[in-house]
Amino acid sequence: MKIVLLEELGVSETVLEKYSKKLEEMGHTFVSYKKDTNIETQIERVKDADVLMIANMPLDKKVIENANNLKFIDVAFTGVDHIPVEEAKQRNIAISNASGYATQAVAELCISFMIQLLRKIKENEESCRKGGTKEGLIGNLLCGKTVGIVGAGKIGKKVAELSKAFGCKVIAYNRSTINDNSIDEQVSLEELLKNSDIVSLHCPLTSETKGMIGKEQLKLMKETAILINTARGDVVKSADLAEALQNGTIAGVACDVFEKEPPLQLDYSLLNTPNTIVTPHMAFSSVESMEERAEIVFDNLFSWLDGKQKNKII
Repeated sequence: MKIVLLEELGVSETVLEKYSKKLEEMGHTFVSYKKDTNIETQIERVKDADVLMIANMPLDKKVIENANNLKFIDVAFTGVDHIPVEEAKQRNIAISNASGYATQAVAELCISFMIQLLRKIKENEESCRKGGTKEGLIGNLLCGKTVGIVGAGKIGKKVAELSKAFGCKVIAYNRSTINDNSIDEQVSLEELLKNSDIVSLHCPLTSETKGMIGKEQLKLMKETAILINTARGDVVKSADLAEALQNGTIAGVACDVFEKEPPLQLDYSLLNTPNTIVTPHMAFSSVESMEERAEIVFDNLFSWLDGKQKNKII
């Protein structure tokens, strides 16, 4: 079979060569490319592939339509909303993801965001660099706060676990019943928004969750509350969030995800709001998590080649 890796996996050439050599010893052809978002280029690279491997680069359905041999899409990412899943389903193309590879990385960054916002790190650093002091910039502890987790999957539960280690009360909103010792109470979304000091989003992007946090939901939150989004940008209505920050409806926000992948336009609303931390979709990215991701995604591939699909989406 011809296996095409359509973008880099963030690991060393040595790591990639290990997997490539194994595939070639099995009689398969492995070709890897540097990331290119041009659809025509992607079509040309995938047209005769049996297996497509991709991370979080958007994949247009035209690429699949022109890949008549394609049987398996191996996604080196947790979410698959950047993949034309319905088109793949119609063409009987299997899809697996790399669920779990970035759980620790994302959770640790969430805790970092909480502390940075509560302790006013950004403002204190700016003051210090200008020769100032902490005067008027005294922050709050994470200990004793109520953390609300929206979406209690693997990452949400890990954030809950780390929050408990800091002495927080943890409540969660989830569609299915939660069984986890780190979560003190399962509540409705409305209850969570009203009672949380920190709201951390960890839900997938679906038709139900798109735009689920907008003006009305933000009004339910405490004026002292902060919002953290490491899920998907479209879960939050960014214009409503920017307005809430400008008028003091909530105290602060940290966003690692946006409606489009960075780089962002310099006039993007959340780049110009107070008490805001923005990062370019890097929560999942660490040396350790990238290596774990490669291990999972190639394990998916070898298992599928052996007729035993893992981490199955379809």
